[in-house]
Amino acid sequence: MVVMLILWVVSALLLDRLLGEPSRFHPLVGFGNLAIWLERRLNQWQGSSTEPSVSARRLRGGLAWLLLVLPLPLIIGLVWFGGGLNELGEWLLAVPALYLSIGWQSLRQHGRAVAEAFSQKGLEAARHQVSRIVSRDTDSMDEAAVSRATIESILENGSDAIFAPLFWFMVAGPAGAVMYRLANTLDAMWGYRTTRYAAFGFCSAKLDDVLNWIPARLTAVSYALLGQTATARRCWRDQAGYCASPNGGPVMCSGAGSLQIELGGGACYHGQWQSRPVMGEGRAAVIGDINRSIQLVDKTVMLWIGSWMTVWIVIWVKGSVFV
Repeated sequence: MVVMLILWVVSALLLDRLLGEPSRFHPLVGFGNLAIWLERRLNQWQGSSTEPSVSARRLRGGLAWLLLVLPLPLIIGLVWFGGGLNELGEWLLAVPALYLSIGWQSLRQHGRAVAEAFSQKGLEAARHQVSRIVSRDTDSMDEAAVSRATIESILENGSDAIFAPLFWFMVAGPAGAVMYRLANTLDAMWGYRTTRYAAFGFCSAKLDDVLNWIPARLTAVSYALLGQTATARRCWRDQAGYCASPNGGPVMCSGAGSLQIELGGGACYHGQWQSRPVMGEGRAAVIGDINRSIQLVDKTVMLWIGSWMTVWIVIWVKGSVFV
């Protein structure tokens, strides 16, 4: 079974590298539209004379999460673990499900678009490209700020868009990967500490934290092993606790330390300056470090596949010895 899991993973990753994300009819677009529709019906309270309590809004958000996230993975799980699929059926379910749950090539393309825009058209073009992948204000960014924002996005989304889906696929098959992707999408839509979403999105944010806890730390360990290990470990240990995200902190601190660059620091969000901790150690980030961060993510993909293959070889060798 381990060798089949590896073959499915490699197939999905190759499909992602060759095709990238579907430009039309991506299932997550339909899922997002459904989430918008449901949220508008369960979270309409602003301006009304009977404003629901925080607990009531959290309950509504939790109900919305259950209605949106659980049905499809449950159906996939029943089909997958029911034992009725032949080998071809397993391929046709596992590979597309994982392919649609990851975003490796998309992550690489967005990062390289910023670097290429800067080298070909200058800072203003790079600001425009980075505005497509981060929520902070980009109008006044200099090269260092553009570089930091892009690299932080690459490192953190490496965990969210690649390694967490891979982890949950290995744990629970295609149902696990799909469940994670749907939950992570809802966190991206509702996981904000705003008046509208702070209570309604509470469940989505907390469950996303739970689902990412192990994958994020495995990603942080991988980043550390593939660069300046001692620096990465020190930055993770000393800096991650000051970060707002319990999972993004270890990933970005470890990644920045591995690359020996400095990320983080204050940034402007929606016209308001927010203080943020420094992550990493070393010189200021430059545009050239964007490709280095992409290479770190690529190497981590190879490390994970190599690790699984090693596990399979060990199991096979031990099985052969004891037969």
